[in-house]
Amino acid sequence: MAVRPIRKILIANRGEIALRVIRTCREMGIRTVAVYSAADRTAPHVLAADEALPIGPPPSRESYLHIGRILGAASVSGADAIHPGYGFLSENPEFARGVRDAGLVFIGPSPETIASMGDKTAARSLASGAGVPIVPGTAGPVSGGPEAAEFCARHGYPVLVKAAGGGGGKGMRIVREESELIPSLRGAASEARSAFGDERVYIEKYFEDPRHIEIQVLADSRGNTVHLGERECSIQRRHQKVVEESPSVIVDERMRSRMGETAVMVARACGYKNAGTVEFLVDGEKNFYFLEMNTRLQVEHPVTELRTGLDLVALQILIAKGEDLPFTQEGVRFRGHAIECRICAEDTENNFLPSTGTITHLRAPAGPGIRDDRGVEQGDEIGVYYDPMMAKLIAWGGTRDEAIARLVRALREYELLGVRTNIPLCLFVLTHPRFAAGDISTHFIGRYFSPGTLLAGAPIEEGAAAAVCALIAGGMEGGGSAALPPASGHWRGHRRDFLRGR
Repeated sequence: MAVRPIRKILIANRGEIALRVIRTCREMGIRTVAVYSAADRTAPHVLAADEALPIGPPPSRESYLHIGRILGAASVSGADAIHPGYGFLSENPEFARGVRDAGLVFIGPSPETIASMGDKTAARSLASGAGVPIVPGTAGPVSGGPEAAEFCARHGYPVLVKAAGGGGGKGMRIVREESELIPSLRGAASEARSAFGDERVYIEKYFEDPRHIEIQVLADSRGNTVHLGERECSIQRRHQKVVEESPSVIVDERMRSRMGETAVMVARACGYKNAGTVEFLVDGEKNFYFLEMNTRLQVEHPVTELRTGLDLVALQILIAKGEDLPFTQEGVRFRGHAIECRICAEDTENNFLPSTGTITHLRAPAGPGIRDDRGVEQGDEIGVYYDPMMAKLIAWGGTRDEAIARLVRALREYELLGVRTNIPLCLFVLTHPRFAAGDISTHFIGRYFSPGTLLAGAPIEEGAAAAVCALIAGGMEGGGSAALPPASGHWRGHRRDFLRGR
């Protein structure tokens, strides 16, 4: 493949990922074009880009999901390429095809690859054909109750009903007994139809206490494919990731090598090019099973960047241009430990309802090993139209303990008023004894956390999180606890407000 010059990139996204791409482009001497809805006219990504073009009203379907308007903006701006970020149109094969047909470079895999891996049942079939272990499940979408009941009778409950054409936890239901099966099929299909325009669902065997571990892969046009190690993504709420880290405490070198080689097999089986992530479910005996492949950059990619020293966005652009990967698998080096929290506008005390309003005060943390990937600034309006994630706070340390300590310190320094945030939840997780011990699963939050924990400040199972409960619920004004050293100065008397976003 001949190397194709890229001098200007349009970012078909918003928020922190748009800023993330803009910063790498600036380092590479590439001009950038931002697109924005009417709600984002003065958003940070708009102000940071070299050029910015409006693409419609606030609703996503009329702006960030409107293929025609985004391609029109690319034509008007004279962009050479489009970076989709994540979410929105990033895994839409029709969009990738439209970019290619317009004579532009799509910074991601081919539309054919996106289509083959975007259909979860097709992806499972492809992985199985490549000799990759998969979670037991139906061969394709289920056509109705009898087919679903037959699978459940053969494999036993519990099972998981999942959307065939989407992800992110939408169109997903756990079924623990026969009476729940038909309502769950209908509910999942309805949600999938609303979220993805595709009501097909399939069924997998459900594991009670699994871990969710993913492998970052890169592949160039010459077939050079490497993995960049694992990310532990088991701390989730309603199938949405909250905390991610690398390395995983349960993955040793042999397991890392096996999982990495398996992820590379999946990438090669679908002819993958660019950056992607292969996700696995891991059981209590460290057996791992293919879940799906995300054909885009992941929200948690900074965790891998901090451990490897690589710029994944820069590598995406180099691969899209047609250049070879500048290293082999043997050239990948890992150092230390990295951990990330997603900072969202959510009310942790009210069932995590989205919180809206104007950010009246914002001061982000800094210091050794801290990276703040943020898409908002003081004065910005947090509305109802988009995902509530405002920022990602990432810490690096020489050891896991050091990385956790740095992230706890940084979370306590995070000052944000005007909307409520999930920072109390992040602190709860990071200071929990079972998290410190690496004793986690995808059910960690559901099992140990409740909003009442924050309000009451009382110890929960085996005294877990007593320190952070005291910090959040009542001990703040007095200056902290033994587990979490006291803050100083202007924080005294106000830390609870900053943490909760009041």
